[in-house]
Amino acid sequence: MNFIRRNIPNAVTCLNVLSGCVAIIFAFHSSDNFGSLTGLQCSWIAIGIAAITDFLDGFTARLLRAYSDLGKELDSLCDLVSFGVAPAMMLYNITGSSPSAPGWLPLTALLIPIAGALRLAKFNIDTRQTTSFIGLPIPANAIFWIGYTALAGVGGTGIAALTSPWWLVPVVVLESWLMISPLPMFSLKFKNYTLRDNKSRYFLLLSAVILIICTGVAGLLWTIILYLLLSIFTNLKF
Repeated sequence: MNFIRRNIPNAVTCLNVLSGCVAIIFAFHSSDNFGSLTGLQCSWIAIGIAAITDFLDGFTARLLRAYSDLGKELDSLCDLVSFGVAPAMMLYNITGSSPSAPGWLPLTALLIPIAGALRLAKFNIDTRQTTSFIGLPIPANAIFWIGYTALAGVGGTGIAALTSPWWLVPVVVLESWLMISPLPMFSLKFKNYTLRDNKSRYFLLLSAVILIICTGVAGLLWTIILYLLLSIFTNLKF
């Protein structure tokens, strides 16, 4: 019975990587239709499911008191697939589908999982990141790229400039750097639910809802930008 209890969080974590793999498969069919959804939209959903399971594995571990070094390492490996490789493959494929894009441009997306791997490796050995983060968390990276690909669109339905080298390359480099940067960022996990201790979190959640209602899936991009700005503001010393 103890064996089952100890491995329930790991089973939930495995659902994370399974969802990430499904997202990658759909990313290679971005323009194809699957019922009423495109492959790109199915990738968004799969990454969203991965994000939910990423939250639930930690919640389950705390609930069952089933912490383990195996679970910590497994979580990082799964996060790299779901929040590093999967969004990179989305970007790779929508960039490659643009007839005006140079052949090398889709390859810039590979910088995302490289930076993600470095970010997760640093996180695992950094004892300072227990209640807050240093650098952009890799799930936030995935959320950003969902919003970005939604804004860019597929088949000419979005903002074409977002897949041009002059715009895309600097954004990829900046977003990748943010994951391994020394920028302090507040954690989105609630220790309690008082307004006093969670003003930034509540403001971000409310803003995210408003942004998504007003701009659709692209609102996720603006949410992560707001998260970055809030983190910078809350860490300024006046």
